[in-house]
Amino acid sequence: MSNLTAVFQMVKQRLIAPAIGNSTRCYAVKPAAPGERKKLGKLGPIVEKKIIPVETDANKLVNYVCGSNYLKTGEDVKIKPDTEYPEWLWSLNTERIIPLDELDPNTKQYWRRLRKLALRRNNQLSKLKKF
Repeated sequence: MSNLTAVFQMVKQRLIAPAIGNSTRCYAVKPAAPGERKKLGKLGPIVEKKIIPVETDANKLVNYVCGSNYLKTGEDVKIKPDTEYPEWLWSLNTERIIPLDELDPNTKQYWRRLRKLALRRNNQLSKLKKF
């Protein structure tokens, strides 16, 4: 009987105890510390956002287009006097979107806007519940 008891003790040590959690891990990666956790999104680890410094120099804000230089070297584009820009630039509509009623039906812009509104309406209708 002592032989049988020794076998049971060995089975308990090798099979049952590791399943309960009394053994050490044998993985290649070490477990993370209790306070340390990686953030995971739907598509993998979340990258922390870089903080971009904001320009506060008033002289530079008035004379340069801040942020226009996306290269590592060089400087931002200097703002020129208004006379060096084309006339059509000052007549661009920056206020609001012109409603369809105010557009001329003989222009390409009118028909593009009409098509866009129709597509938007069809998409909204397709999202509604069907019975």
